[in-house]
Parts: sequence; structure tokens; C-alpha cells
Amino acid sequence: MKFVLAILAAGTVWAADQATLDRGQREERNCVACHSLRIVHSQRLSPAAWSKELDKMAGWGAKVTDRDALLAWLVANYGTDKPPAPAEMSGDGTARQPHDH
Repeated sequence: MKFVLAILAAGTVWAADQATLDRGQREERNCVACHSLRIVHSQRLSPAAWSKELDKMAGWGAKVTDRDALLAWLVANYGTDKPPAPAEMSGDGTARQPHDH
């Protein structure tokens, strides 16, 4: 039964309308209170994994007023079906390695 509910919930996220996605994009701005959006934009997670991340961030004190919209935005833009984020470039135009930060 939990599996069926998870599939139904995921379906509502994937079918989000533009107004919901717009609200989610505005919610995403709250993430920069603690970290760069680069960390968000570099992820490619499933709906369940994004949901878990939101729970974790809320546990650390993140202020999210429209969780469902933020989840819809994250899945729509940074879901597992999206291409990987481009590499971050250094000042000389070469791709940065994770240890360069």
C-alpha cells in the first residue's frame, strides 16, 4: 500500500502545473540562506530522494512555506530524467574538480 501511495504522490509532483512550478522556483531562493544553489542545481534525484532532502533541510531549520511546490520544482528541473549539470568552470576556463573548491 505504501508503494501505491508513493507512486500516486510522485505522479502529482510530475504533473505539476506552471503556477505550482513558479511557486516552487520562488521557494528555491530560501536555500541560499545556508548554501549556494550550485549544490541544488548539480543534483539529479528522484522524487523520493528530493523529498528526503527537503525533510533533512527542514530538520536543520530550513524555512519552506510551500514544500509541495518546491518538491515539484526540484523534480521538474533536477530530477533523474534531466541531463547532468555542466561542470563548474575555474577562472582559466577549465572545469573545476570537486577538490578545487
